[in-house]
Amino acid sequence: MDQPSGRSFMQVLCEKYSPENFPYRRGPGMGVHVPATPQGSPMKDRLNLPSVLVLNSCGITCAGDENEIAAFCAHVSELDLSDNKLEDWHEVSKIVSNVPHLEFLNLSSNPLSLSVLERRCAGSFAGVRKLVLNNSKASWETVHTILQELPDLEELFLCLNDYETVSCSPVCCPSLKLLHITDNNLQDWTEIRKLGIMFPSLDTLILANNNITTIEESEDSLARLFPHLRSINLHKSGLHCWEDIDKLNSFPKLEEVKLLGIPLLQSYTTEERRKLLIARLPSIVKLNGSIVADGEREDSERFFIRYYMEFPEEEVPFRYHELVTKYGKLEPLAVVDLRPQSSVKVEVHFQDKVEEMSIRLDQTVAELKKHLKTVVQLSTSNMLLFHLDQEAPFGPEEMKYSSRALHSYGIRDGDKIYVEPRMK
Repeated sequence: MDQPSGRSFMQVLCEKYSPENFPYRRGPGMGVHVPATPQGSPMKDRLNLPSVLVLNSCGITCAGDENEIAAFCAHVSELDLSDNKLEDWHEVSKIVSNVPHLEFLNLSSNPLSLSVLERRCAGSFAGVRKLVLNNSKASWETVHTILQELPDLEELFLCLNDYETVSCSPVCCPSLKLLHITDNNLQDWTEIRKLGIMFPSLDTLILANNNITTIEESEDSLARLFPHLRSINLHKSGLHCWEDIDKLNSFPKLEEVKLLGIPLLQSYTTEERRKLLIARLPSIVKLNGSIVADGEREDSERFFIRYYMEFPEEEVPFRYHELVTKYGKLEPLAVVDLRPQSSVKVEVHFQDKVEEMSIRLDQTVAELKKHLKTVVQLSTSNMLLFHLDQEAPFGPEEMKYSSRALHSYGIRDGDKIYVEPRMK
């Protein structure tokens, strides 16, 4: 049968990993393997192959010589073929079937929607544990075929595939632990529940950038559908009511949640968003990638009580009453003005005169002298100022530095300013 036009996997492999382009290197995943090659092979004893092959964006359209692939790739465990021009699953199967220890395969951004994956071809993927099909536009029929032939599949990536619905597989995949299905067009929770049916052992579900507007499911049903779910990512979803957040508590093992960029939280401050979420989700230990420490949880739950204490009874969430039972009814926090005092009232003493004045603390000693000229009838150059703190044990302090601000002297209400003429 004629080979498809374009560059073959084996051709690119020989070019990239020849000794001239890929010299010997040490390090994790970089161990050099020089296999015994087929009789008469032009590349005999020349390829330096690591166990992790990265052949992305190389224009690959076909497999090439299968005997060569088998000879050189027997030790390969990870293969990145993303952003190539593979459009025939049969060609992919030729490559994979000759990489017997393959566990990770990335086929992202290959136009594989143009062909149908037959079960006999999918069987060559049997040992793969992590499969990436992002932006491949792989149909659900193709996904189902893969699931039936990959008994050990643990991680599946289906991002950017324009899915509007989820088609349920005739068989479930109990081995899958992580599903990455971001940046699709899923909106209805009835589609998401199908994922729970297909993947009953799911540990991590990443749904970011899907416009899911609500979680339309009973608490009991959520617990049955996702009994092992530990982490869920709903970044930039369409959730817009607190009831949907409360439903996350129905997942019996959930401990990590990501909820940035949802409509519900847009009107809250950054502090309010985090504290209100932590208080409503008592079992989570990590929110938006940050650990929730015990102290932060208590602060958030107390904040939650005070936040809702003035709301009408019909608007107070059930969680409020649970937390009041835990902490009791709290007093509102006192409002403390921490801004520095801008002015004070002092007594200005000059000779036998005493005058009470209000002075600004942001002005300098020189500016105060100008202000006092008309009061004491002295020129600024002929004026000495002393500040007496009522509680200071050492007597008046001369205010000798003209450019020094008054607040730096610690002047308070009731203090005294003494004015004396400079001795000639």
